[in-house]
Amino acid sequence: MMPAMQTSHTHSNDSETVERGEPSFVRLTSALVGLLIVTFALALLTGPMSITIGDVVTGISRTLQGLGVDGSADWVVQELRLPRAILAALVGAGLAVAGAVTQGVFRNPLADPGLIGVASGAALAAVAVIVLSASVLSGWKALTGPFALPIAAFFGGLLVTLVIYRLGTIGGKTQVAILLLAGVAINVLAGAATGVLTYLADDQQLRDMTFWSMGSLAHGRWPEITALCVFILPPLIFMLRSARVLNALLMGEQVAMHLGFNVQSSKRWLLIGAALIVGSSVAVTGMIGFIGLVVPHLLRLVVGADHRQLLPLSALAGASLLLVADTLARTVIAPADLPVGLVMALIGGPVFLTLLLQQTKRWQ
Repeated sequence: MMPAMQTSHTHSNDSETVERGEPSFVRLTSALVGLLIVTFALALLTGPMSITIGDVVTGISRTLQGLGVDGSADWVVQELRLPRAILAALVGAGLAVAGAVTQGVFRNPLADPGLIGVASGAALAAVAVIVLSASVLSGWKALTGPFALPIAAFFGGLLVTLVIYRLGTIGGKTQVAILLLAGVAINVLAGAATGVLTYLADDQQLRDMTFWSMGSLAHGRWPEITALCVFILPPLIFMLRSARVLNALLMGEQVAMHLGFNVQSSKRWLLIGAALIVGSSVAVTGMIGFIGLVVPHLLRLVVGADHRQLLPLSALAGASLLLVADTLARTVIAPADLPVGLVMALIGGPVFLTLLLQQTKRWQ
């Protein structure tokens, strides 16, 4: 019964896609894969120092073979641009998929992981480390060393997610409305606590907080990327394999239960996965907005709400978008490095306003 119903639903979506004349999933996937390759190559070739394609190939080859740096061009590729490009692709893909999953769980195309307080919780923990590392959190600083800020940010985001999920679970069932309201409350409380810490900070701490809050990939190195892969790739793979349950949730929780899905368990693990991705990304890169909101929303307008298409396309588009934004951040005012969070705000803000205006016209 269940496969037949899902097949029927899929055929319906496919026929609607053909009727609207939208690009096929295969063609769009091929286009986005090509775009990702081009943007990744541009990220390696573009920058204050001139690098040739041969330098890039040599640097990647030596990295894969575990060989050391040989010359300045090789050092730029192996130690600066390659890890930064990989970090941009990884974080961009993770944030976009986390956004698509959050929108699917809440059944709201304008939902964002920030709604449930993950980013604000991670930000509060990071600001606390910056301001209090010389006093109250000196022991934490001594224990974790240079990783004090990213580890604190990660656990801050995870803790907020667990608290909100506990608040939103009543009688063994997750209430989406309560989750959203709890997220709003946590965002307000975290903002207030961050404001207090900002008031207590000295000039250098204020400067550190300001640059961290703007978001940057400049500190991406191989150890950070290795650690980030541990926290992003497993939930990312899990989410990409959760398209069927997300499609069922679009038809309502009761329908999803009748189709054989464990709705409460699925929602819990999907939200925890989104929290892991967002919290760990914020921990390494700082605050980077709009990817989780704009990318899946735009793709949903093109391919529809089928998560079997939406999730992998969001991963490809999110990776490409952050690669483009970071390349602009490195080159617009070179040799200075513009925070990539500002670039994303300049790109995402107008796009989001355009989407809102189009939605408003439909409602009139």
